[in-house]
Amino acid sequence: MVQRVGSAIGEAEADLNLWPKHHRVYLILKQEIEDGVYSATAPLQGEMGLAERFDVSRITIRKAMGRLTEEGLVERQRGRGTFALEQGARTSPVTASLSGNIENLIALGLETNVALIELTYVVAPPSICRVMQQPTGTIMQRAVRVRSVDGVPFSHLTTWLPEEIGRSFTADEMRASPLLVLIERAGHPVTKAQQSISAKLASPEVAQLLQIEPGEPLLAVRRIVSDEIGQVVEHISGLYRPDTYEHHMEYDRSQSTSAEVWTTRPIKNGADT
Repeated sequence: MVQRVGSAIGEAEADLNLWPKHHRVYLILKQEIEDGVYSATAPLQGEMGLAERFDVSRITIRKAMGRLTEEGLVERQRGRGTFALEQGARTSPVTASLSGNIENLIALGLETNVALIELTYVVAPPSICRVMQQPTGTIMQRAVRVRSVDGVPFSHLTTWLPEEIGRSFTADEMRASPLLVLIERAGHPVTKAQQSISAKLASPEVAQLLQIEPGEPLLAVRRIVSDEIGQVVEHISGLYRPDTYEHHMEYDRSQSTSAEVWTTRPIKNGADT
């Protein structure tokens, strides 16, 4: 499994400055509340203090605080100030290893709900054809799905499959079964995958499906899956809400005496298929 953390993460952070000022203030304060920066017994800074800290107007601060209040993250107490409400232990609906354990990917697929947004057969872009080791102009199955846990969407998935694999199952089967199961049922036992991790900003279309604001940063995962004879059988691009998804890995200290390094070890959770 190959993983690369690209410069896109820094680019996504830099693009924070493109958002409305009140949204930037809201995001930072929300993160600080979730991280336990504020005590439940001491108020946050007042409007003037926050306006000075963020170099914005008091109106901007009011807009940000209004949204935090609506979401139950803070409570305004007359004569005392605004207090962060206790959030308890911060958890994510999905805690996953992106290390590529195929059995774990299937297990997660059985535990989440999927909405099939789009299912078409189209000429794949040249970049997809190259990755899928197919001639330019090849028709492939393109599907867009959104996965949810307890009604909360956490991932937007775009997959490309060879046409013969895609036509071996129906749209209803794709809604009901993990894609890896369907690929293997079509006669392509999956044995390995390559993966890269970076960051992207949510387009308006993706933001609407994931119930977030356009332009918010998303964890971006690209995975290329191959079968036992080395044929590429799936190209998947996943976009994950960072507030609903955590990437966990375990590391072991290398036993090698030639270098001081850490080696990765898969954990028993999964990622999307």
